[in-house]
Amino acid sequence: MTITTRATLPEAPPASPDRRANKTRPWLDTAAARFGLPFVVLAAAILGWEVSVQTGLVNPITVPAASDTFAALIEISQTRYFWESTWLTLQETIYGFLIGGTAGLLIGALTGTFKLFRTALWPFVVAFQNTPRVALAPVFLTWFGFGMTSKVVMAAVICFFPVVINTVAGIASVDDNARTLFRTYGATTQQTFFRLTLPTAAPITFAGIKTALTLALLGAIVGEFVGASEGLGVLVKEFNFQLDVAKGFAVVVFLAIIGLVLYALIELIERRLITWKH
Repeated sequence: MTITTRATLPEAPPASPDRRANKTRPWLDTAAARFGLPFVVLAAAILGWEVSVQTGLVNPITVPAASDTFAALIEISQTRYFWESTWLTLQETIYGFLIGGTAGLLIGALTGTFKLFRTALWPFVVAFQNTPRVALAPVFLTWFGFGMTSKVVMAAVICFFPVVINTVAGIASVDDNARTLFRTYGATTQQTFFRLTLPTAAPITFAGIKTALTLALLGAIVGEFVGASEGLGVLVKEFNFQLDVAKGFAVVVFLAIIGLVLYALIELIERRLITWKH
C-alpha cells in the first residue's frame, strides 16, 4: 500500500494596514491626487473666505475679501519696490538657512555620532532652544545694525535647532545590529558613516531641513518687523499703519506662497537624493 503525503505551504502573512490601504486606494498615490486634493481644499478655503466676508459673517474692515486681497496682490506686484523687497527677504532667508542649516548639520552629526561631543555640547543646545528666539531680535539689531546682517543672523538662529534635533534623531535611528554587522565585516568608521548612518538618517534629517527653511523665512520677517527699512515684513507694517488691510493681507498671502515654493523645492531635492525612500 502506498501512502501519499501532501505538503502544506505556510500561509502568507496578512498584509499590513498600509499595504491594504494602498491596494484599495491606489488613486491616492497618483500625481492627480497629490496635486488635485490640495487644490480642492484650497479652492474650498478661498470660497469660504469670500462668502464669509460678502455675507457679513466677517467684518471686511478687519478681514478683506479674498477677491480684494488678490486684486491688491496684483496691484502691488506691478511696482518695483515690491520685487526689490521680495528679493531682499529671499536673500536674508537663504543666507540664514545656509548658515543655520550647515551649523545644525555639523553640530547634529558630531553630537549624534560621538559621545564626547554629545556630553559636552548637548546641554548648551537644549538651553539655546529654550531661549525665546524672537526676543533676541532686538539684541541682534543692536549688535549688527539695521542692515541685512541682523536678519540673516535671526533666520539662522531660528532654523538651527530643527536641523540639529532631526540630525541627532536620524543618527539615533540606525539599528545597533546593523552597526555590529558592519564592524564584524571590518568596516571603518568612515565606511559605516557613509554607507549606513548617512542613508538611514537622511530622511529624518531632510524633514528637519524642510522645517528649517520655512522657519528661516519666519526669522527674516521677524527681523524686518523689529527694525528694517526694506523687505516684505516692512511692507506688511507699512500697509497696516496705512490701514490698507487688503494690501497687508496680500503680502501675507505672498509670503505663504514663497514658503510653499521653498518647501516644495527642498522636497524635490529630497526625492532626487533619497531615491530609496520614494
